[in-house]
Amino acid sequence: MSDDSPQDICSAKGCTAPAQHALAWNNPKVHTPDRRKIWLACEEHRGSLSEFLAARNFLKDVTPHQQAGA
Repeated sequence: MSDDSPQDICSAKGCTAPAQHALAWNNPKVHTPDRRKIWLACEEHRGSLSEFLAARNFLKDVTPHQQAGA
C-alpha cells in the first residue's frame, strides 16, 4: 500500500522538504495577543526561519510538527 497523502512542507522559499517543526508566531501590530500564525520548517531551515521571526520579536514557540494523518 503506497502513501499518496500530501505531506506538509517547509515554509522556506523554494524548499520542498517535509516539515519537522512548527514555528508559532504573532505580529502584535496586526494580530490580537492570543492569535498564532504557523510556519512549518524542515530541520535545515528551522534556524533561519526562527531567527527571522525572533529578530522581529514575532516568534512565540517552536514545537515538533506531526504530519497530517501520521
